[in-house]
Amino acid sequence: METDGLAGFSRGRNLEKIGMHGQDTCELFFDDVRVPRSNLLGDAEGEGFVQLMQQLPQERLLIAVVAAAAIEKSVALAVEYAKDREAFGRPIFEFQNSRFVLAECDTVATVAWAYLDDCVAKHLRGELDIGGAAKAKLWLTEQQCEVADRCLQLFGGYGYMREYPISQLFVDSRVQKIYGGANEIMKEIISRSL
Repeated sequence: METDGLAGFSRGRNLEKIGMHGQDTCELFFDDVRVPRSNLLGDAEGEGFVQLMQQLPQERLLIAVVAAAAIEKSVALAVEYAKDREAFGRPIFEFQNSRFVLAECDTVATVAWAYLDDCVAKHLRGELDIGGAAKAKLWLTEQQCEVADRCLQLFGGYGYMREYPISQLFVDSRVQKIYGGANEIMKEIISRSL
């Protein structure tokens, strides 16, 4: 690894997160680290923040893609469970409330993909602006958390158990509203175009 033995570079301890356990997270420290010119990213020194900012709309769109996939997976898990799990002598899918919750969540999944497809098409044409990417990230991650919560509820106590994938989707969904710019920042960005 190019950082092994690099003077001034060190890693902090692995940080304990409530979700995303498959991804290590730690602080990185750069104290007077010398970076060779051959490792320069971009055309000139000191442009890292500008480069990062130019990529934020695409990052937010990628976060929205993950959100749409998580919505779809949450619904699929809940439908399968509701058709298999019985309460009071019949599958919980036969209860009107279960069917209505799943119908609403599936509708969100359908609308999410349609909206996301439009955003991706705009991005590929170079037409997705900063506000549009912020809207996709804001709405889809909010829906992801809501759908994961509603689907977990259908699992009852089992949904609270780590062995059920719905619990992992629920916990991992929360960070989506934070990274790539917190959703409160998305609202600020969106409001500038009103």
